[in-house]
Amino acid sequence: MTTRTHILGFPRMGAHRELKFALEKHWRGEIDHAALEAVGEALRARHWQAQRDAGLDFVTVGDFAFYDHVANHIQLLGCEPARFDFSGDEPELSRYFKMARGVEDEAGHVHDASCNHGAEGTFALEMTKWFDTNYHYLVPEFKADTRFALASTRLFDEVAQAHQAGHAVKTVLLGPLSFLYLGKEKAPDFDRFSLLESLLPVYEQVLGRLKQQGVEWVQVDEPILGLDLPEAWRNAFERVYWQLARNAPKLLLASYFSPLSENLRLACQLPVAGLHVDAVRAPQELTGVADWLPAHKVLSVGVVDGRNIWRTDVDAALDKLKPVAEKHQGELWIAPSCSLLHVPFSLAAETKLDTELTSWLAFAIEKLDELRVLRAAVDGDEASVAAELTAARAAVAARRASPRVHRADVALRLARSVAGDDRRVSSFPQRQQVQRTRFALPALPTTTIGSFPQTGDIRAARAAFKRGELDAAGYREKMRAEIALAVRKQEELGIDVLVHGEAERNDMVEYFGEQLDGFAFTANGWVQSYGSRCVKPPVIFGDVARPAPMTVEWTAYAQSLTKLPMKGMLTGPVTILQWSFVRDDQPRATTCEQIAWAIRDEVNDLEAAGIGIIQIDEPAIREGLPLRRAGWPAYLKAATRAFRISASGVRDETQIHTHMCYSEFNDILPEIAAMDADVITIETSRSDMELLRGFGGENNVGGFRYPNEIGPGVYDIHSPRVPSVDEIVRLMRKAAQVVPGENLWINPDCGLKTRGWPETEAALSNMVAAAKLLREELAQA
Repeated sequence: MTTRTHILGFPRMGAHRELKFALEKHWRGEIDHAALEAVGEALRARHWQAQRDAGLDFVTVGDFAFYDHVANHIQLLGCEPARFDFSGDEPELSRYFKMARGVEDEAGHVHDASCNHGAEGTFALEMTKWFDTNYHYLVPEFKADTRFALASTRLFDEVAQAHQAGHAVKTVLLGPLSFLYLGKEKAPDFDRFSLLESLLPVYEQVLGRLKQQGVEWVQVDEPILGLDLPEAWRNAFERVYWQLARNAPKLLLASYFSPLSENLRLACQLPVAGLHVDAVRAPQELTGVADWLPAHKVLSVGVVDGRNIWRTDVDAALDKLKPVAEKHQGELWIAPSCSLLHVPFSLAAETKLDTELTSWLAFAIEKLDELRVLRAAVDGDEASVAAELTAARAAVAARRASPRVHRADVALRLARSVAGDDRRVSSFPQRQQVQRTRFALPALPTTTIGSFPQTGDIRAARAAFKRGELDAAGYREKMRAEIALAVRKQEELGIDVLVHGEAERNDMVEYFGEQLDGFAFTANGWVQSYGSRCVKPPVIFGDVARPAPMTVEWTAYAQSLTKLPMKGMLTGPVTILQWSFVRDDQPRATTCEQIAWAIRDEVNDLEAAGIGIIQIDEPAIREGLPLRRAGWPAYLKAATRAFRISASGVRDETQIHTHMCYSEFNDILPEIAAMDADVITIETSRSDMELLRGFGGENNVGGFRYPNEIGPGVYDIHSPRVPSVDEIVRLMRKAAQVVPGENLWINPDCGLKTRGWPETEAALSNMVAAAKLLREELAQA
């Protein structure tokens, strides 16, 4: 039986980020809906043709979105939240972008999806990470009165477009159980699971209409099968798919990102025509799937990594595929592990990487070609792809043996590491007393998280420096001037612990990666984060080491301008790892520890330069958790050890801070405490300090109390809104009910890079004024 190939999804932005620029023009009012729709139509046509040219048996339709595929489903299923007060007369795209970006308030501000405050009906849908990727989806909102109806023809119009172009179509839908599970209840004492029965008839309508259009296969994504599901959700799968399959095209159930584990047998026995499994994340399950999946069902094996950019090791892939092909008597499909949304478009646009490194990589377009080669090899037609197989094997062998990848000194350093390397000399109570004597800070000390506004002048100087129009000396002087400005403004405001403002930094990961060995940076390796927001992750291709100090000169210069304490600002090893494309030839924990030792060198050099307070940011530590709890202990052990390695080479009197933002911490608080930072600053303002309750207080479940000092964020930096003094005082009083006042700091939620100076100064002035009022209260108590 001939093997088939397909993909689960494709990047939306285009080879040159055409969609990003069209969206931003549309939002600025420079192009209308029709022009934006035309861009989308052209991109889909090109992307489908690329799939067809690569010999795929189907083009995948339904993966395109102007902002987010989950938001597409909200409109398809007719469950736009009532709080937006849509009349129904607005154009569909207008409603779509209002849900995604928010509605202007009376002051003309648009509240973004990351900014959940403002008058009722003004703020956007909540945005959160799509499982453990760095893509963000818009979270559906559900209430007891939520109703569903087939309310958009966009999916069917795209199918018609593909059919008109002569393509064989496989449509993709987010499955009903995953759609509900990934949403949130917006009413007390309500369970969104209760909406399932009213949702299913709409899915039946969608599938029935696709069948009428002549669609043979529908890929139904149920990635929640890779999670630890409540029993009611697991038990619903069988009856849901019996109902959906009655009048539908053939259904290919797709799960990815995580092992099926206890859901493996369930997934194999569901009444669907095929099953897709992620053989990159869970290769150990292939034998079990081949055993349990009936012979009449299609088995789709995701053997090309859809999450990373490395060229496929064809022999390793064939070692997975050939036994399955022999064992499973039914039809075999070969695919990427998940949607290719998570990788850049094509190496054809890459101009920055050298030839050797480029030969080790495969972006989305190149992965399409890998599917063609693998299919020929599985079907016994290796002769037709002999040249491609030879090149692939040579590239994998060259990477494996390259001295650029492996460094004896780095391996030796890790081999010589001992248990005590990740521990401070003294316990926190001892360090706390030494640090209080050294810094003599007031009660409730004020500080900021690190960055200050990246003005147009700063960006222009950086761009001129990169273009060679500004020499190194000129750039250095401009950055020094910006640092001096930030220091002066903080002194005038009355901040207690200062930062240098990070004017010289482009990005909190890229800045460090550019100065570390083992990293490379693409010119055009863009991937979508959300909406029009694209990021260009670093590539960690080899052993990581720090050849020279990275921040010491800037921080020491800032300290020379003031007698107040100056914080050194670093990005932590876990965050650098999480926000990069990571090498796949060794455990991620090993790479993370290599980064930790490099950051430790920087910490030690900052201390030697007289910097007494050093912040190591770890905003990504929560998002690195495996999707199944069984994997949490090993990950958290490695992650917290990596942080401690980076922070534990200093004396007791050096104060280590860390910062985490926009995550739920309550289920990993003991592990956060095990990081043993002297001070942790966290985002809490959007939760009205409720997030802080897990750190202590009378009502804390389990009796856990965070042992070290905490700086709960007192205002949301994602909004231009300036918090009042009274508001900050109220929030800190709430914080003091949970955390002892002597262990509290006062700071914003996050860095101030995206804000302007006027609002920044106004907000910080109120923060300092609130601190003074609270100190007076403490003195009188």
